[in-house]
Amino acid sequence: MKLYLSSFHLGDRAKEFADMVSGDRRVGVIRNSLDTSTDYERLRRGQEQEFEDLQAIGLNPESIDLREFFENQNDLRGVVDSFDALWVVGGNTFVLRRAMQQSGFDAILLDKVEDERFVYGGYSAGICVLTPNLDGIHLVDDPDVVPEGYSDETIWEGLGIVPFSIAPHYRSDHPESEMIEKSVEYFIENKIPFIALRDGDVYTGDTH
Repeated sequence: MKLYLSSFHLGDRAKEFADMVSGDRRVGVIRNSLDTSTDYERLRRGQEQEFEDLQAIGLNPESIDLREFFENQNDLRGVVDSFDALWVVGGNTFVLRRAMQQSGFDAILLDKVEDERFVYGGYSAGICVLTPNLDGIHLVDDPDVVPEGYSDETIWEGLGIVPFSIAPHYRSDHPESEMIEKSVEYFIENKIPFIALRDGDVYTGDTH
């Protein structure tokens, strides 16, 4: 699996993300990290902007709402398999992690690790879930926020797809940048391997 991990939105290497995606260039957009919000107009505008940004680089975005698969996990595998890439947006990392588990998406994604063609892209919460665990991110995202329909169990284990923690929005013009400083201090104090990404920065790699 190819990785395109951005601090904020598409970052400064958007063309590189577009070039990674092959086939019909269908991208499943996952926004469940924002399920804590009830500002539906803002959510609608945000999705429109995500889609416009992806379309501008020649990709074909479609929405995947993991909540639709909380009760029928088996159906999600076929949906994910129909896409060439995923784009997982920022929000609350712990909410996103819950959604991934309740829908079975976490197991599906781990099966994709050996797929050299498949691309995982995202930013902020969408990349923090790939780390070994979510310790340190709790200083930025509230672990105890539970949207309607979600399990109230807090999941501290990340997917372990990358072997380090991630501090997005590092020393950037972002509302969470000050709190991210505390996450970085936590990583250092607890000897947790990490990378810090400023907004615009992108980490790329693969998992095979």
